[in-house]
Amino acid sequence: MKNIENFEIPENVGYILHILEENGYEGYAVGGCVRDMLLGRTPGDWDITTSAKPEQVKALFRRTVDTGIAHGTVTVMLGSEGYEVTTYRLDGNYEDHRHPSEVVFTPSLYEDLRRRDFTINAMAYNPRTGLVDEFGGRRDIERRSIRCVGDPRERFDEDALRMLRGIRFAGQLLFDIEADTLSAICERADTLVHVSAERIRTELTKLLLSAGADRLLTAAETGLCHYFLPEFEHMLATPQHNPHHRLDVGRHSIEAVSRANEIFTEDNLPEYTGGMGEKEHTALVYGALLHDVAKPDCRVTDGEGIDHFHCHGERGAEQAAEILRRLKFDNDTISMVSTIIKYHDRRYENCLENGIYSDRGKKSVRRLASRTGYRTMPLLFMLQRADLLSQSEFCREEKLARLEAGIRCFREIREAGDALSIKELAIGGREIMALGVKPGPEIGRILHELMETVLEEPAKNTTEELTSLAASLVGK
Repeated sequence: MKNIENFEIPENVGYILHILEENGYEGYAVGGCVRDMLLGRTPGDWDITTSAKPEQVKALFRRTVDTGIAHGTVTVMLGSEGYEVTTYRLDGNYEDHRHPSEVVFTPSLYEDLRRRDFTINAMAYNPRTGLVDEFGGRRDIERRSIRCVGDPRERFDEDALRMLRGIRFAGQLLFDIEADTLSAICERADTLVHVSAERIRTELTKLLLSAGADRLLTAAETGLCHYFLPEFEHMLATPQHNPHHRLDVGRHSIEAVSRANEIFTEDNLPEYTGGMGEKEHTALVYGALLHDVAKPDCRVTDGEGIDHFHCHGERGAEQAAEILRRLKFDNDTISMVSTIIKYHDRRYENCLENGIYSDRGKKSVRRLASRTGYRTMPLLFMLQRADLLSQSEFCREEKLARLEAGIRCFREIREAGDALSIKELAIGGREIMALGVKPGPEIGRILHELMETVLEEPAKNTTEELTSLAASLVGK
């Protein structure tokens, strides 16, 4: 853990604190940025708390934005950067387990820190006066512990989202949740129904993208999952008596999420992925979490006691889409996730023959890529790798070799510029109408036939070849 003496704050933050103090007010960096400094991390955001009231803050700085004036927050603009400056405050009664009925300003930094969620987030720092840690946050960082400020039941009754936030912090920081705080989550889990799907989605996504994504098991053990992802409970209760697996469906899926995060790291991104960002990473981890979501409903045990899960990919794609809609995801993310789940069991047999790479499999890979799209195929490959690495070691090397052969086929298809969609055909609707076809479904039928031909034989994607073929299809 980093020493206070080694703290370095941005010049702009120091400037804001200096202006506040120069005018007779207190000012501190507060919350997550202080926690991150103690952990030796570079804070992503710098929040400032002050004894000055909003109108007094606005009078001290030339450019401000009333981002949360009702709650005492003013954003101070310095150049293109914005810094939230919030007045010390007390929260009134929480009537809906989420929002205080009123906000009361206070001159006391202690009172402001006392209302915060966890001790590690209830510290303040000023370069001149040092660290303010009234509730043992630094000690809890040393212990790697997530502990509420004061009575955890009161904190969770005030804001039910704090329960999921605590688990998320445990995942991001690889900390444990203190015993009384954990007990309080179990006791208050049902109050999560008062929290919006959007806020739950935000916390769940941060957890899944973290190094400790397996802390989702804590959400299940405490009963929280029942209120936002009951399907995961069913997955945990579904064994996989099958030589290809060593874990139940839920734990296998969580391991797949962890593997997916490792695969997606910038240094390990395979060259075939192109540019990818947080949206694609998010789609990948949800694909990993939900790729086997339909297995509990598809499980069939044969006479030898072996479990089979026929059609779980197709049914899982539909179920995952329903879950993501429930969590208020955008349609693009839902489409990516459901697509990679639908096809995650494809195994690229024709791409590897007798252990040797064969381009004979390109036809099937082209068809698959035509259904998923260029953008989604890399995500599918990453999900498949994460899935295989989370299974048993039974035939693992053979499975990974087939996957690598499929990836090679796809890479060569991309390098060749093979058409995978109708818009990439050498001719379109205008050229077909020039053959005497009237606007309507006939054009679509012909374009579909041309696409099927090009997927089989990419070299035929020329104006001459396709025009001749289209002419032969008119009226048929």
